[in-house]
Amino acid sequence: MTRLDDDVVVPDVRDRVGPAEWEARVELAACYRLVHHFGMTDLIYNHISSRVPGAEHHFLINAYGLLYDEVCASNLVKVDVEGTVIDDPLGWGINRAGFVIHGAIHRARPDAGCVLHTHTRAGIAVSAQRHGLLSINQQAMWFHDRVGYHDFEGIVLDLDEQERLIEHLGAYDTLILRNHGLLTLGPDVASAFQLMYFLEQSCRAQVDALAGGAELVVPPPAVAERSALQFRRPGREANEKQWSACLRLLDRRDPSYRR
Repeated sequence: MTRLDDDVVVPDVRDRVGPAEWEARVELAACYRLVHHFGMTDLIYNHISSRVPGAEHHFLINAYGLLYDEVCASNLVKVDVEGTVIDDPLGWGINRAGFVIHGAIHRARPDAGCVLHTHTRAGIAVSAQRHGLLSINQQAMWFHDRVGYHDFEGIVLDLDEQERLIEHLGAYDTLILRNHGLLTLGPDVASAFQLMYFLEQSCRAQVDALAGGAELVVPPPAVAERSALQFRRPGREANEKQWSACLRLLDRRDPSYRR
């Protein structure tokens, strides 16, 4: 057992999970710390969930009550697609209400290795704007015509909302939950984080641009589409390089996410 502080004792988990699961734990813990570092947290709420390699269809998620900068590889909770706890090292449980969203996506989208959901100030602001995300800056063009929208129905507690949420997500990797927040997914943690980082930056830029009150310059749809395709061009190495740089940042600041 090791300690993050006097309240959070980290159990020894590495010796009782396989190397593939341990690697998945470290990657997901890194994502939690990066979301904290870049100011995209909402106290102890929200989730980032990641698939555990293997045939059991298990997922890792944060223990309910931890701040994101307290999450580490050994205190992540392992659950199934229904949110049923398989392994809970801290014994703190999970926020089952929040997993209504994550469980639905993991079940419907086998390509979703990681699902990331935030309640940021800028994300909530854009989610409340009728026009949604505008292609008014280079980063926002990444998402041009590639964002789903899900209308607000209240706090996501009811299982019958899952069907509509999945319908509105469709084949997209980005979903804006109206009056609520942002969601991205990807085949791995690095991909989901990259999308969320640039989606968040796009929302912040949009809120600032609209607040200025000046007339906006909106590039033609053809230019926005060309830009979106450029971001997705085959062989682009930016995501891998970016994730490695982010891990170096964490290792310089606080490598305890690896515990």
